Amino acid sequence: MNGIMAHALIEVERRFIPGPGTEKRLQELGGTLEHQVTFWDRYYDTPELSLMRADYWLRQREGSGWELKCPGTAGVSGPHQEYVELTVEPAVVAQLCEVLGTEVLGAGGVAAVLGPLGLQEVASFVTKRSAWKLVLSGTDEEEPLLKVDLDTADFGYTVGEVEALVHEEAEVPVALEKIHSLSSMLGVPVQETAPAKLMVYLQRFKPQDYQRLLQVHRLREKPQGTKDPEGNLG
Repeated sequence: MNGIMAHALIEVERRFIPGPGTEKRLQELGGTLEHQVTFWDRYYDTPELSLMRADYWLRQREGSGWELKCPGTAGVSGPHQEYVELTVEPAVVAQLCEVLGTEVLGAGGVAAVLGPLGLQEVASFVTKRSAWKLVLSGTDEEEPLLKVDLDTADFGYTVGEVEALVHEEAEVPVALEKIHSLSSMLGVPVQETAPAKLMVYLQRFKPQDYQRLLQVHRLREKPQGTKDPEGNLG
């Protein structure tokens, strides 16, 4: 991990397709509904999708600012993903310059370097989210807090995500164990993988970009059928 990411949080996540009883089950497990919120996401990349094809994801979220998700260490196989999240703008700019192979453009904000780096908006959508949190009891001294986000995008796709944030790579296996345990308790099939909202957006509205990303080996998902809010496969 380079110096830019040395102090960044590691996000370990697993997506799933929520069912009609998911929220009730979360309550039964002692989960707490933290908040319900609606937000607007915009994703940026080069016309050639240089970032996404390298598994880097640049997002501007309304009210939250910029975030760059960077690929984590691929150490454990399975239907989960691990990313390092950068949210401090100078660090985001420095990492973008490194990935795109350009000189560092100073310590300014992300918006100022979009043009010079050839970055443009490639996706934009609104999400309604119910954010849950819970701690699974066990034998570990410090139990990682698990977050469960249940999202419905404005283009008719519903997806859930179980997530843990850790500080060190050594903490990832314990976090994964908890994520898999909770997923099982929620009735998620062991090997189920659900595509991210962005991938479904591209599949539906920018199929050429979607096909370009499918050719990249780093993508672990191929959404063939996705469930809309009514529960039908589309």
